[in-house]
Amino acid sequence: MKVWNRGFQLTWLGHSAFELVTASGRVVLLDPWLEGNPSCPADRMHPAQADVIAISHAHGDHASQVPALVAALGCPVVCGYEASVYLESQGVGTCMPMGKGGTQTVAGVAFTMTHATHSSSFDEPGRPSGGGEAGYVLTLEDGTRIYSAGDTGPTMDMIAVRELYAPEIAILPIGDLFTMGPREAAWAAEKLGAKWLVPMHYRTFPGLTGTLAAWRVALRARGITAEVIATEPGVAVS
Repeated sequence: MKVWNRGFQLTWLGHSAFELVTASGRVVLLDPWLEGNPSCPADRMHPAQADVIAISHAHGDHASQVPALVAALGCPVVCGYEASVYLESQGVGTCMPMGKGGTQTVAGVAFTMTHATHSSSFDEPGRPSGGGEAGYVLTLEDGTRIYSAGDTGPTMDMIAVRELYAPEIAILPIGDLFTMGPREAAWAAEKLGAKWLVPMHYRTFPGLTGTLAAWRVALRARGITAEVIATEPGVAVS
């Protein structure tokens, strides 16, 4: 599916998981909960390549597959500090921890960690803390900036994201219940001012009642003309 024609492609893998392939061929996996994800295509559950993994927080529907992926692929993991401590205790020796407001470049992509409002703990006995929940602004080789909000409610920090980074693509949760629903995600889109909007964290489970149709209605009600890029899982947008 051709949209931005800038040499990189973004593929939704269901729920909050995405694969980003940069113009130079580097593969970035965002919140790669693939095996066990009912929305992920069967042929995408075990990637053959990843140059970096980034996780927004520690919940199992984002981070549970990280140890297995690193064991198979040997790639670095961008994450918060507390998440890195736990992952290292599970044998992940490639963590590259960071904090909100910081930026680091891995595999040619600059990751800037942004604020989110949610919760973060690992799905293990005792629920070990994953530290703070987050999102990322990814700056690609050509300067394109992609904001992946992570699991979040609406936050005034989205205004800061627009003023500081001016992302052209915003990946936003719309499923409601545990994250923003369509109404809140339309507000977020208005504050961010991105040209392209990509929905995530919806359709996976019955409790996630926010729909793409409802988001489109809420966007129109706010006069937002940004293009919504919504595909079936596994379809690359380039």
